[in-house]
Amino acid sequence: MTRRDGVLDRISEQVRGLYPGYFALVMATGIISNAAWHLGRPGLSHFLLAVNIVAFPALILALLLRTACFRRELLADVVNPRLVFSFFTIVAACDVFGLQLALRGNVELATAFWLVALALWTLLGYVSFSVLTFINTESGADLVHGGWLIAIVGTESLVLLGAQLAPHFGAAAPTAFVLIHALWGIGVVFYGIFITLFSYRLFFLRVEPRDVTPLFWVVMGAAAIGVNAGSALILTDPGMPFLLALRPFVDGTTLILWAWATWWIPMLVILGVWKYVLRKEPFAYHPMFWSLVFPLGMYTLATYRLSLAADFPPLRWIPHAMIWVALGAWTLTMLGAVATLWRVLRVPALDAERGTPPPRHL
Repeated sequence: MTRRDGVLDRISEQVRGLYPGYFALVMATGIISNAAWHLGRPGLSHFLLAVNIVAFPALILALLLRTACFRRELLADVVNPRLVFSFFTIVAACDVFGLQLALRGNVELATAFWLVALALWTLLGYVSFSVLTFINTESGADLVHGGWLIAIVGTESLVLLGAQLAPHFGAAAPTAFVLIHALWGIGVVFYGIFITLFSYRLFFLRVEPRDVTPLFWVVMGAAAIGVNAGSALILTDPGMPFLLALRPFVDGTTLILWAWATWWIPMLVILGVWKYVLRKEPFAYHPMFWSLVFPLGMYTLATYRLSLAADFPPLRWIPHAMIWVALGAWTLTMLGAVATLWRVLRVPALDAERGTPPPRHL
């Protein structure tokens, strides 16, 4: 086997087993970029945009190749209750990347990403909940975990980008404003349903270390993106009395979601310490860790936007501190991803000599 053939074979295996939630890399990178933009750090924001300009097309290409060459494996993930909601990371990635573009004045391309995200959200919504209804119920599987809340993240991401774009829609602006308010409400309802099931599973049933994954952080991230989306609605004037009458409800719900997201952060740290320190579980890179980075970036930006919506400047010290926490987590996770990529691309014989198994996830 030549080196070239070995590398292509390894890349092919990575495409075959591509984790459906890998688009959380784009989400995490984009949300920290957007937070840096709002917090007055354009250099950092531009750097992270450049990363996404490379990462997003690469992931799209990998997904297209998987669709073309490994349809059976892709379909298996689609009908898997544990994985189907991970596909909503594609929706959120389109919206977060679109926001990166919209902040820089590229409204037309951002609108295209929003429309694609809306179409994917509609398709995935009915596919995923059909899987949840017919396959999960049929097998009686105990699969309530944080990953299901990625559906809420995808829903609220449409609100974030939609609120940015709606004023540019001309005669269609009222329709867009009604739609994003409705989507925000759908996301809040979904969160209420899923967080109830998740909390019951976590607090009242036995939890093993293997159950605690980075996806648990989506519990906080889903609440945080609800805060960010609610703040976006508050900061945008829809020019419609009907929607303005909803403001008190949006105000109160947004504050409650922020308080709830804040409460979860220490609890999630405690769970991580219990798993990796007390129970001594091995710590290794997995693409699920991008679903831990994204909530940190989202909480940063959500808190900043809430401080503007509530006109409460004392909150602003939190995002100025949290952005460095989010950036630190992003850096460590990216180092893990790059190290894994290096292991995939290097000479296969080197692994054989050292007895090192090839990485399962890029």
